[in-house]
Amino acid sequence: MGSFDTRDHLVQGLWLIAALLSIANGGFMLFAPLDWYVFIPTIVTTGPPNSHFIRDIGLAYAGSGILLLYAAAHPYLRWRAALVGALWLTLHGLFHIYEVVTGICGPATFWADAPGVLGIPALILIGLGILLARGRIAPAGIPSGLFLSNMDAMTHGDAAYARDIAAAGGKALEKFQHFMPVTSHRCHADAAYFHAARIGAILVADCGPCAMICARAALTDGLPRDLVNSLLSGAPPAPLADAFAFGTAIARHDAAADAHGAAIEEKYGRHVRTELALTAATVTAYPAIKRGLGHASACALHPMRV
Repeated sequence: MGSFDTRDHLVQGLWLIAALLSIANGGFMLFAPLDWYVFIPTIVTTGPPNSHFIRDIGLAYAGSGILLLYAAAHPYLRWRAALVGALWLTLHGLFHIYEVVTGICGPATFWADAPGVLGIPALILIGLGILLARGRIAPAGIPSGLFLSNMDAMTHGDAAYARDIAAAGGKALEKFQHFMPVTSHRCHADAAYFHAARIGAILVADCGPCAMICARAALTDGLPRDLVNSLLSGAPPAPLADAFAFGTAIARHDAAADAHGAAIEEKYGRHVRTELALTAATVTAYPAIKRGLGHASACALHPMRV
């Protein structure tokens, strides 16, 4: 997962707006409940004010807003916080819909309240929809059945090992889901450089399905097909040779990894070295787990291509 793009920032913006509106409204209710009561024109029609209940609702708004602030900092990893933050706000909005449907309040009152009552949860749900449509959510928290189905689709049916993990008990699959994002962490490294190290490492540990999964991920990240195929063949172009060699050395536990890493750090900085080291060291866990569980596939006799 690379740096945030425009649509990721859009999700952040939607959740930040929802967070600030929720916190502002909650703070108003907590610190000036009677002023809030007369400030909202439709509230006075519901009965006399009760400072205790107004503050109770203010706490719910403020709590939801704090969760949304946390989620907005990194929507990809913290989408579950946004889901929790949206829960009360959405139920509150649905209750207002119930009131107008059953005649408890009139349409005029409903539409006057709708921007604040329905608009805030709508912002959160729109952001979640964008993330889901783009597959930009971390796997931790996805229900196991849905996660396993997605794994089968993503790996073209090569995810039997994940079902073994799910059957192991002790929340093993959920723990595995928390591990997965570190293997694709990329923030500072150039995409081609990153995937050169990643594919170099995976070719040492596996020359079949896992390597092809990494190759398809490189295509998704925007790398040209010819470049990905050159990496799969073990013949990276000169600008990527040091990253490829770094990944290969890490996977082989070769002492040369230190020299390659030092050269990369001198040229691109410590952060890039860190990202390449993380992906090269962790991506090999997948074929290692598959091999340990008896799901390793034999190497192909023909060159791998995408």
